[in-house]
Amino acid sequence: NPLLALLDAFYRAGALVFGGGHVVLPLLQAEVVQPGWVDRDTFLAGYGAAQAVPGPLFTFAAFLGASMNESSSGLLGAAVCLVAVFVPSFLLVIGVLPFWERLRSNRRTQAALAAVNAAVVGLLLAALYDPVWTSGIKAPGHFALALLALAALMYWKLPPWLVVIGGAVGGGLIGLTG
Repeated sequence: NPLLALLDAFYRAGALVFGGGHVVLPLLQAEVVQPGWVDRDTFLAGYGAAQAVPGPLFTFAAFLGASMNESSSGLLGAAVCLVAVFVPSFLLVIGVLPFWERLRSNRRTQAALAAVNAAVVGLLLAALYDPVWTSGIKAPGHFALALLALAALMYWKLPPWLVVIGGAVGGGLIGLTG
């Protein structure tokens, strides 16, 4: 059943979110691009567009569900993927809330969370490299645009939506010239 396959894939991805949705990008890519549910270009376009709005992982999950090359795509696919990616964190909150104060003050729990946070940095670097870097940086102009976008965010503190629009314009100009 295609809906159960979507539910399974996005539930597992949602269960691994820690430190932001970018961590599960390689997993989502493996789950939807490799079996042919969504092509790589659609995946990357949706990921890029989702960065311009709040809650990009949830927006991206709904986009992927709506874009599937299956009979379950469209509104139903979007709803299934959105709910499936959100449910694990909701269940975690419900399960942990009664014990939160004890867990929060426990040294072992603090150490475990610090270790998970460190691992997330590595996962974020992996997600940046593949698929983002390997698909998006094809020429020196792309690299320069990426550096300019980084500077716009880090040094000039421009809002992300403005950097996305500027990046789209810059990418369009690079495409026209070269």
